[in-house]
This record gives sequence, structure tokens and C-alpha cells, in this order.
Amino acid sequence: MIKQSKNLFTGKKISTVLALSTLLGTSLFADDNLVLDYEKKRVSQNPNIKIKDIKINTKKELPIAGWTGYILDIDAVIQGKDIKAKDFLFTNGTHIAPELIDIKTMQSLKDSIVPNLTDKYYTKANFIAGNEKAKNKVVLFSDPLCPFCMDYIPTVINEVNKNKENIALYYYAFPLTQIHPASLPLSKIIDIAHTKGVADVITKAYTTDWSKYFDEKTTDEAKILAAFNKELGTDIKIEELNKKEINSKIEKDMTMGDEVMVSGTPTIYVNGVKESPKFNFDTLGK
Repeated sequence: MIKQSKNLFTGKKISTVLALSTLLGTSLFADDNLVLDYEKKRVSQNPNIKIKDIKINTKKELPIAGWTGYILDIDAVIQGKDIKAKDFLFTNGTHIAPELIDIKTMQSLKDSIVPNLTDKYYTKANFIAGNEKAKNKVVLFSDPLCPFCMDYIPTVINEVNKNKENIALYYYAFPLTQIHPASLPLSKIIDIAHTKGVADVITKAYTTDWSKYFDEKTTDEAKILAAFNKELGTDIKIEELNKKEINSKIEKDMTMGDEVMVSGTPTIYVNGVKESPKFNFDTLGK
């Protein structure tokens, strides 16, 4: 799985200001306002950040006795630019930490407090396979140049097609532009082709060896488009990539991922709940 920081505090994508675990008074977190006060003090230690507001987005009890996880919405100004981001905090009432890892599974406890999806994620524009009226909803966030996604996404589509009456599959572009700059124009081209009704376009795009034509670091949209048109037999024009509609669509896809704390690809949700990529699709529709 490839991950990209979506937090707040360094470079274009903001990461954690401080990674620390601080001993606090046992009554500190009796009031959520004290959680907010702590975060404000923590973030304020970075002189480049001016805080406008910090709010609690999500608060959940963890599967570890006595621990609670928080997702905080941060509204701040960095070098004159307004920034909205999210941050994590974990506390057991006497200690606080920005990260907790299950030593047995090596998994972050962040996954246990991420928000579930709402019905707004099941849009016609993002539907790619199965039966839109199906009770079971599967949502994918993916980068077309992520090597894990290139194996995984076609597999998921195939699994859904084997049980298409019982599953609705939705796809959201989530290009990790810091790692694969070429994934942004490729994501736009895929969306344009999908809107035009090109059959199996996502499977074809994910199983094509694009390295024959361009490097994942390239930002040359014309080069990427020429490769796509050649491989898939399409006739998409460069002007189509710059239309407001397509740029707004990809930006919306990425924002929808940010809202539920997607930080890496592939990320999968089944019936609104974040699941492991190893999820067994045979359990759906039984």
C-alpha cells in the first residue's frame, strides 16, 4: 500500500508538527475543550502556523481499554495561505500520542476511528460496475500509477462482475501527486473516457504498461494522452483535459477522500466501513 501524508504541517502537504507522547494530569481529558486546548498549544509551537480554529471532527473509543481517539479539524494560515487539514490524537486520560500501533498486527489505530461513508459517496458519476440498486456498496479510492492498485483494482472489478447483482462498485480517483505526478492527468483521461462510455476503461487503464510511454514523474499531459489514445483506441483531445468540469470532478474525488482521512491507495470501503484490501467479496450477497 502506498501512502501519502494528508496532515498539516510541512511542505505542500502538511505533516505532524511534533511526534511526542506527553504525560498529562489524569483529569485533563474529562472535558473535550481540554483536548482542543492541548492541540492548539502543540500546533502553535510552529511559528509558521497561525491557527484560526480547531474543532473535534470525530471521537471514538478504541479497541484498547481506556483509550479514546480523536480526529481534529484544523483551520489555519501558513505563509499567507488558508489551510484546512485534519490531525489525530489518542489519549487514555493520563497519556497522549499522535499515533498508536497495534504491536501484534503492526496496524495503526487511526483506521479504527476514521469516519464511515455516507450515502453521498454512492453517486452515479462514480459508479463503475455491478448493480446500482444493490444493497452492498463498495467504494475504491485509487491512484492509476500505484503499483499495488494496478494489481488490486482489476481484481476487485472482476470479483464484483462475478456477483454483479448483489454489489454496486464506485471508483474515486485519488492520485498521489507527490509520488506519481503523472497520475493526475492520467486520472482525468480515465474519467473522460469513462464518461464517454469506453468499455472496461478502468481495467484497461490499470493493466496497461504505461512505462513504455512515460515516466510516473512526468507532467506532460500531451505525452500521457497520446499514450492513452494509442493503447485504448480513443480520440480524446488535449483541450478536454483542461475543461472546468473534469478538473472539478477529480478535485471533488480527492476532497471526498480527504473527508474520510484517506491517506494511501488502494483504500476500500464496504457498506460504508473501511476494510482491508484482503476483504473477501464472497461474503457479500449471501
